[in-house]
Amino acid sequence: MNWQLFVAFRYLTSKHKEKFISVISLIAILGIAVGVAALIVVIAVMSGFDNDLKEKIIGTNAHVVIESDYGVTPSAEFLAKVLSTPHVLFASFYLHGQALIRKDENVTGVIVKGIEPKNEGMVSKIRSYVTNGSLDLGEDGVVVGSELASRLRLKLGDNISLVSSSDTEGKTLKVKGIFTSGMYEYDMNLVYIDVKKAQELFAAPGIVSGIAIKVDDAFDAPAIKKELLKKMGEPFTVRTWMDLNKNLLAALKLEKTVMFLILTLIVIVACLNIASTLIMTVLEKTKDIGILKAIGASNFNVMIVFAIEGSLIGFLGTALGTFLGLVLCWCLKTYKFITLPQDIYYIDKLPVKLELSDVSLIVVCSFLISLIATLYPARKASRLDAVEALRYE
Repeated sequence: MNWQLFVAFRYLTSKHKEKFISVISLIAILGIAVGVAALIVVIAVMSGFDNDLKEKIIGTNAHVVIESDYGVTPSAEFLAKVLSTPHVLFASFYLHGQALIRKDENVTGVIVKGIEPKNEGMVSKIRSYVTNGSLDLGEDGVVVGSELASRLRLKLGDNISLVSSSDTEGKTLKVKGIFTSGMYEYDMNLVYIDVKKAQELFAAPGIVSGIAIKVDDAFDAPAIKKELLKKMGEPFTVRTWMDLNKNLLAALKLEKTVMFLILTLIVIVACLNIASTLIMTVLEKTKDIGILKAIGASNFNVMIVFAIEGSLIGFLGTALGTFLGLVLCWCLKTYKFITLPQDIYYIDKLPVKLELSDVSLIVVCSFLISLIATLYPARKASRLDAVEALRYE
C-alpha cells in the first residue's frame, strides 16, 4: 500500500475533531447507495416492460412483411422466392382492411386481417393466443379479440356482420375463437377471417395485401430486410416489425433515457456531499498537509491523497447501492410482491430484466461522478502553502 492510499484511508476512518464530517461522509455514502440502487431497480423494471412489450408485438405481428401499393398476386413462385432467402423460416399471405363489425345494435370499427389459418400459426403466435375456441376459421369463421368480445358481448357460436366500403351488404360470420394478445389495441380492434373471405369482403379477387414472414431472429430483421429488398425489387416495400412500431419503440427508448438522467441527479446531489466532506477535511487537516509538504510531498501527491479519499467514499456508496439494487431486483423477480391491476397492464407482476450493460453503465457513471466531485477540494488542498499550513491552528 503506497503512502497516499494509507493517508487517505486514515483520513476516512479516523475520528474527526468535528463529528459533523463523519456524518456528512456517511450521508454521502448512503446517498450514492440509494441513488445507484434506485437506478438499477427502475432501469431493470423499464427493461422488463420493454422486453415484455416487444414480445407481445412480435407475437402478434410477423417479423417482416412485404407489401405493394397495387397489391400482391399470391403464387407458389412468389412464396418460393421469399422462402429461398437466407434466415427466412416461414411465410404466409394476408389481406387487411378496415370494416365495421355489428352484433345486434352494437357497431364499431375494426381492422380485418384475412389470413391463411394453417400458415398464420407459423409466422405469429396468434394460435397460442386463442383462449376460447380455435383458429380453424373455415369459410365463415371469425376470431375476435377479448376486449372486442367483451364490448360486443360476444361468445363462441355468435353471429356477427362485417361491412366494408366495398361490400355494404356485409358478410355474416360465426365467432370461432377469442384471442388475448396482451396488447389492448390488438385485442380491441383486430379480427381474423379467412383470406378468401377477406377478398370477397374487400372486393379484391386474386389479390392480397402482402406476405408475412418469420425469420430465425426477430432482432436481426433489418439485415434480412435488406436481402429481401435486393431480391424483390420494385414495386414491393419491405418493412420489419420495428418499422411498423417505430414510434412506440422510440418512445420507450426515450422514456428509459429520461428516467436514467432524472435518477442520475440523485447520485449527483449525493456526490456533492463528497465535495463537502473533503473541503471540511482539508480545513481540519491543514496542519497535516503542511507537514506532508515539509517532508517532501508534492502538490500532486497531496491532491492524490484527497482524490483517493473521495473515490473511496464513491466506491463504497456505489458498491453498496449495486448490491442493494441487485438484491431488490432479485426479490421483485422471485417473490413478485408488487402487484399491478391486470385489467390495465395485462400483467399482474412487475417485469424485471437485469442487463449487464445497464448495470455497468450505472456503476461507471456513479464512480465517475464521485471522482469529478473530488477534483475541486483535492486541488484546493494541493495548493496550500506549506509554511502557512504549519502555522494554521
